[in-house]
This record gives sequence, C-alpha cells and structure tokens, in this order.
Amino acid sequence: MSSNLPVIAVTMGDGAGIGPEVIVGALADGAVYERCRPVVIGDARRLREAAKLLGVTVEVVAVDSVSDARFERGRIEVVDLGLLPADLPWGKLSPVAGEAAYQYIRVASELALAGSVQAICTAPLNKEALHAAGHLYPGHTELLAALTGTEEVSMMLSTPKVKVIHVTTHIGLIDAIARIEPGLVERTVRRGHEAMRASGVAAPVIGVCGINPHAGENGLFGAGEEEEKIEPALKKLRADGIDARGPLPADTAFFLAGRGDYDLIVAMYHDQGHGPVKVLGIEAGVNITVGLPVIRTSVDHGTAFDIAGTGRAEVGSMIEALRQAAELAPVSVS
Repeated sequence: MSSNLPVIAVTMGDGAGIGPEVIVGALADGAVYERCRPVVIGDARRLREAAKLLGVTVEVVAVDSVSDARFERGRIEVVDLGLLPADLPWGKLSPVAGEAAYQYIRVASELALAGSVQAICTAPLNKEALHAAGHLYPGHTELLAALTGTEEVSMMLSTPKVKVIHVTTHIGLIDAIARIEPGLVERTVRRGHEAMRASGVAAPVIGVCGINPHAGENGLFGAGEEEEKIEPALKKLRADGIDARGPLPADTAFFLAGRGDYDLIVAMYHDQGHGPVKVLGIEAGVNITVGLPVIRTSVDHGTAFDIAGTGRAEVGSMIEALRQAAELAPVSVS
C-alpha cells in the first residue's frame, strides 16, 4: 500500500448501534484500501462480533498505535480501547456505550492534533447515550470542535455532483438571516477554499448564493441583504485571489454546479443547501466538518438500534464517507 495515502481514523461510534457492523462491512471491501489507510478507534471484540454477524471473513487486529498498523486488505486494525463489556446488548441505550463513543472521538482528536491521521470518519453515536454518560454535546461536530480547541467550523455536504458549504445551519430562517454578516461569510468561504485545495483542487471556483430570490435582483427583492452581508466579503476574498463568484441566484447556482461550472457552492442557510443536495445525490451524500485540524466525514444515518446486531445494516454510506474523507484529506507525507 502506498505510504502517500491518507491515514483515516475510523471511530466506532455507539457500540450498541450499527457502527461496528458498517465499519466491518466497509473495511471488508478491498477497494477502500486503494484510497486510504484506515485504522479503527474502538473495541476489537465488538468488531469481531460484528464480523460474525455479517458472515465476513476478516482478521481484526488490535494495535497499540497508528504506527503499528500495516493497512492490509482482509485485516482490520483497531486501536483497542477495550471499554465495552462482553455482554453489552445490541440495540439498547447504554451510558457505557455513550462513554466509549466519547473516548473514541477523544483519541481520534488527539491523533489528529499530533498529525498521526489526516482525516476522521465517524460511525454514528447516540446523543442520548452520550448525554447519559455526562458529555452534554449536541453531536459529533460540537464535540470535535471542543476537543480540538476549534472555535468555529462549517458543515459541508458532498455528493459526486456537487459540494456545498453552509454559512448557517441548524437555526431558524429569521435567525439565520440575522446571523449572516460579512465576516462569517468570508470565514466560511475561506474554510471551503482551504478544504478544496487540500483535496487537490488547485484553484477552486466557488459560487456564493444570495439570500433573497434572484439574489435580490438589484434591490427588487429584500432589503439589500446581499449588498450589506455578502458583497463586502466577496470583495475581500477576490482581493486575496480567491475565485468567489456571486451573489448568485440560488435556484440556478446548483444547476450550474451540477454541470461543473463550480467546484463548491456556498449556501446561506440550511434548506438552501440541503434541499438541492438531497435531490442531486442523497444516496451518496456525506456530511463533512471543515475547519478542524483534519477533515471529518460522517455516515448519513444514525445508530439504528432497531436493526443493530442483526447483520442487516447497509454499509454504502460508510464506504462513501471513507471515499470522500480520502478525497478531501491532505496527502500524507509519511
């Protein structure tokens, strides 16, 4: 295996959910090793149980550190924290599994800060279990930001057809419009630009959506939000050589991106970005957090307690999350 492939820390998520199964299923696919060097942060015994459930023949090997991993097909290497009891039931909420999920992320974050991994790919955790363990974070994004000392991150949605980074996400539309300001727009575009360059796009072409229909159409719609909140940021970005174009009418920006005119679209609020992405490629969509010391990708599903431990989990999203983590991660120099 090429030593230039990025090393990806794959966190096992909630061990009572389908995380162990989707990880084993994905890493049993030899094509994954053509794109990256994966090492699981989790529990070796639970991964072996998952392999039996799936009927997959793989060797699960505990390693002390990333440097001990050999990254060979048919061999799943895991930094084994050994936090899950042997009798942990599948599909049931467990504070023990919540604590373990937190520790997997903590270790992955430390590896990222040390430069030992170039990306993190997360299997799902259960927020209720995480909270029951005393870790009061809304989810992976906020937890990773806290563990890495990162003040501000951005959500990027990536599909084979289009990539979208969001200026605002999980807040109401009125609140989103109030929060949008030139500094936030500028920082978001810069994070997207850096992520695209790190993935090998030397000169990303970035389309920036407006807020109003038709991007305000020269003042006909709205109260001048584009001129006040977006255009000052674009002026600064262009002065620094970043090819940020707009403000664009959002109803055409995604069509243009889909045919290849833009490498990245900047959405101003949640549904402006999520709606088109789900039409263009929800089956292959991956959630990416940019602004961290590493790229972080995630599967697009939850812990699925209802089918955990049955061997029926679909592994496609994990394979796609690994593929895109490898695509966006900086090239390893080790």
